[in-house]
Amino acid sequence: MKGGGEAPDLEAGVAAIRNVVRTLRAQPGVYRMQDARGDVLYVGKARGLKQRVSNYVQVSRLSKRLQRMVAQTRSMTIVTTRTEAEALLLEAQLIKRFRPPYNVLLRDDKSFPFILLREDHPFARVQKHRGARRAKGQYFGPFASAGSVTRTLNALQKLFLLRSCSDSFFSNRSRPCLLYQIRRCSAPCVGRIEEAAYGELVEDAKQFLSGKTTGVQARLGKSMSDAAQAQDFELAAIYRDRLRALTYIQGSQTVHAEGLGDADIFALACHAGQMCIQAFFIRGGQNWGHRAFFPAHTQDVPEDEVMTSFLVQFYEDMPPPKRILVDRDLIEVDLLTEALSQRAERKVAIERPQRGDRKKLVEQASRNAQEALERRLAEGTTQGKLLRELADTFELPDLPKRIEVYDNSHIIGTNATGAMIVAGPEGFQKGSYRKFNIKSDITPGDDFGMMREVLERRFARLEKDDPDRSSGEWPDLILIDGGKGQLSAVCEIMENAGVHDIPVVGIAKGPHHGRDGREVFHLPNGREITLAPNAPLMFYLQRLRDEAHRFAIGTHRAKRAKSLTTSTLDEVPGIGPNRKRALLMHFGTARAVKGAALEDLERAPGISRATAQQLHDYFHPRG
Repeated sequence: MKGGGEAPDLEAGVAAIRNVVRTLRAQPGVYRMQDARGDVLYVGKARGLKQRVSNYVQVSRLSKRLQRMVAQTRSMTIVTTRTEAEALLLEAQLIKRFRPPYNVLLRDDKSFPFILLREDHPFARVQKHRGARRAKGQYFGPFASAGSVTRTLNALQKLFLLRSCSDSFFSNRSRPCLLYQIRRCSAPCVGRIEEAAYGELVEDAKQFLSGKTTGVQARLGKSMSDAAQAQDFELAAIYRDRLRALTYIQGSQTVHAEGLGDADIFALACHAGQMCIQAFFIRGGQNWGHRAFFPAHTQDVPEDEVMTSFLVQFYEDMPPPKRILVDRDLIEVDLLTEALSQRAERKVAIERPQRGDRKKLVEQASRNAQEALERRLAEGTTQGKLLRELADTFELPDLPKRIEVYDNSHIIGTNATGAMIVAGPEGFQKGSYRKFNIKSDITPGDDFGMMREVLERRFARLEKDDPDRSSGEWPDLILIDGGKGQLSAVCEIMENAGVHDIPVVGIAKGPHHGRDGREVFHLPNGREITLAPNAPLMFYLQRLRDEAHRFAIGTHRAKRAKSLTTSTLDEVPGIGPNRKRALLMHFGTARAVKGAALEDLERAPGISRATAQQLHDYFHPRG
């Protein structure tokens, strides 16, 4: 397609790109393609920006997918970098931030759990950790899942008897806690172990987590033998139990990677247009779990390009290990190696093993990737059948791609919250869940009023952000927990919002309040539907409703817990955390502070005469 043969939208996209090309130079950088609303369509990097971006105006050489992208492009943003490696790292960062529809996306971008050995206290604490690594101490990970961390932490407690409690809990103990009684802690909080001896346990734990288990095992064996010879059989039993914990960890590793050190292993499987990447995490020669990833937007993208894009996004916020093993040759492997080495601030090697134990590990990862993809496809088939049955049952025009389920939670009207969960062909879409803090003054227990506010805010935002419904954010079906009354109220709210074409279904308990497993589904036309208690669709709809309820309860509890830590003192200008703490320590409660006389406020430690006057004036304003 050239010249007058181009479609109008495509022609406009090409013109927008040509305008940008005129200002570009042959230098490395990152470019963002944006649509008419400014939303990012694609993020790309280039060694030479001018040449790379110029390729997009050669429409006949582009795939259909890229032609669609060019047709939607109306502007571009350019960021230059010093090197192509910097551009590759910036590209991954921007893809994670904007999640463009034409980039391969790492769908599961939750942070990975680590084990943190905190060393900002004389008696180091061992704990699970996610997120930014700001605390002083050593981090061991990543682990594939919270379950992997929990199992390892349990074994660490049995092996090394390190404390897991918070510093405040530690400092307020007068006698050992239950963990000491069940031999999971050495009770340093009450002096049952000296600091030097505890330090030895900490060093043993570091050796163990670094993969140096032989010395730890030998010391435990010798200690058990010495205790037995001294006929201290109770102590010998303690060492025996610790040895068993060590043996359990070693025996529970299904991936044997002795001698590999720190490495991650990746393998890709592809079938029926979907891809799966299996990852194994090896640290200190120990298997710390594995996880399957299903990257999005992989249609018409070569497998090696998917793997490369996946890796650079995967390590965007996680330090790469010394060695990365992959099951295929990658495009731009030298550039990827340079970028990851730059991120890690040390050399990182990317290898495709050809023989030996490492090749066997990659082959094992490949088998796991294939099996995970087969399970995913089988689950997708089951999910597709459920959605087809759901569409037929509720007379939907098509299979729903986005189902939104709403629920509310409160206690006598306090800390009221609304919750929305989202499900679709690929299951729950937890990244799309939303919580709503109820802002308006609503009569306690007014569930209709709460639902009205939630839906009005939800559809006002949709109308503002996506009026032409092109983003996929509009629901194809709305489920609410309630009967005829709730359904009627929701339909009225949507009518007032100008939304007339989204089906709504209410889920209510049956005549026996759901004890027999039956639910009644209410439709806006007055029709009521019941399903057999053992019907797969019944289980599916109950699961959706229960997930919404779980999310609403969790949101409400978090808000209520936060409210318990706040007081009227938080609203007083000039009263920060330290002064608030001093006032509460002196007066006992915020109510006592509020009712205190000016002279009493002046006598509080850390409170100046001016601050006392400010407090008194705030709580006792003069008419």
